[in-house]
Amino acid sequence: MTTEYELISPVTNRDRIVSIDLLRGIAVLGILIMNIQTFAMIGAAYMNPTAYGDLTGINKWIWIFSHVLASEKFMSIFSILFGAGVLLFTSKAIEKGRKSGPLHYRRMMWLFIFGMLHAYLIWYGDILVAYSLCGMLVYTFRKKKPKTLIIVSVAFFVVPTLFTLLFSFSMPYWPQESIDQNMQSWLPSAEKVQNELDTMRRGWLGQMDQRVTSVIFMQTFLFLINVFWRVTSMMLLGMALYKWGVLSASKSNAFYLKMVLFGLIPGYLLSSWGVVENFSAGWNMEFSMFNGSVFNYFGSVFTALGYIGLVMLFAKTASYAGFKKIISSVGRMAFSNYILMSFLGMFIFYGNGFGYIGYLDRFTQILITFGIWALLLIISPLWLKHFRFGPLEWLWRVLTYWHYQPMKKVLEVN
Repeated sequence: MTTEYELISPVTNRDRIVSIDLLRGIAVLGILIMNIQTFAMIGAAYMNPTAYGDLTGINKWIWIFSHVLASEKFMSIFSILFGAGVLLFTSKAIEKGRKSGPLHYRRMMWLFIFGMLHAYLIWYGDILVAYSLCGMLVYTFRKKKPKTLIIVSVAFFVVPTLFTLLFSFSMPYWPQESIDQNMQSWLPSAEKVQNELDTMRRGWLGQMDQRVTSVIFMQTFLFLINVFWRVTSMMLLGMALYKWGVLSASKSNAFYLKMVLFGLIPGYLLSSWGVVENFSAGWNMEFSMFNGSVFNYFGSVFTALGYIGLVMLFAKTASYAGFKKIISSVGRMAFSNYILMSFLGMFIFYGNGFGYIGYLDRFTQILITFGIWALLLIISPLWLKHFRFGPLEWLWRVLTYWHYQPMKKVLEVN
C-alpha cells in the first residue's frame, strides 16, 4: 500500500542518475573559476579584463585559459541540467499520482525567493532568479519532441546575438551621453573603480547600494537582452538531451567521443579566435563589448557539449568509483554548495569579512578557487554520509512538497 510519504517524497538514492550527479558536480565546481573574479575585482573586469588588475605574464595566461576553458561553459551545463531536472521532477510527480504543474510552479516560486535573498543579501551575480523564471516557461515545453525542443532552443539562442548586432551597428548614432555611460560600465574611471572597491570593503549594510544597483541591472536590462534567452535555450537543449538519453550515459562510447571531438575542437577554436580578435582590437568598447563577445557566446555551447561527452565517457568507465562518488556528492549538494561558495566569496573578499577585494591578482584567485574546491570535495561526501540531502536541498524539498522530509540517512535495503 502506498503511503502518504511515498506520494510526496523526492528522488531516493536508488532512483538517482549517477551521470547527472557527476556532471552537476563538475559544473558547480567549474562555475567558480569565473565567479571568483566577480568577488575579487570590480564588476567590469568580468567582461573586460583590461578594466582592472594585472594582465601580464601568468595573470594574462590565467585569464586566457579561464576564458577559453570555463567562461559561460559550466553555466551552460548547469542550465542544460536544470532543463533535464524539470523533466525528472515532473515525471516522478506523475509516477506518484500527483499533478506536476502545481508542484513545479511552487518549486520555482521558492527558488525565486531563494534567488532574491541570495542576490540582494549576499552576491549580485545570482543566477537562481533567472533559473526560476525560465524554469516556469520551459515547463510548458515538457511534452515536446526532442527535435522541436532543439529548434526552439536555437531560436531562443540567437536572440541575444541579434541584440548584440543591433547595438553594435546603431552605436554611431547614439547620443554622446549614452556612449559615455556605456564606457563607464566597460572601462570605468579611476574614481569609479575606487568608489566600487571602497563600497565593497565596507560592512554588509555599507555594500547595499552597490549590490542593489548591480542586481537591478542584471535582473532587468541584462536579463531581457541576454540571460532570459540563453538560459531558456540551454534548458530546452537539456530537455532534448535528456529525452535522447544523452545525459544518462546510455549512448555508446563512439557517440560520446564524437560529442567530445565535435564539441571541444570548434568550441575552443571559436573562443580562442575571440581572444585573439579582442586583444588585437585593444579591448576597445566598440568592438569587444559587442561583436567581440559573439565568438565565446557560440563557442561556449560547443565546449559545454564536449564537456558533457567527456563526463559521460568517464561515467561509463568502471574505474575511479571513489572519485566519482566524491564528485557526485558535490553535485547532489549543488544548491547548498553554490550558496556556500557565495558565502565564502563574500567572507574572503568583502568588508564584512577579510575585505580582500581588489588586492589579489588572478593567480591568487585561482589558488583560492582550488582551496574552495578542496573544501567542497571534503565536506560534501562527509555530509551525505549522514544525511539524505544537502541542507538547502532539504529545505527546498520541504517547501515544495509542503511536507516534512526525513533528513537523517537510514539504511536502505536493496
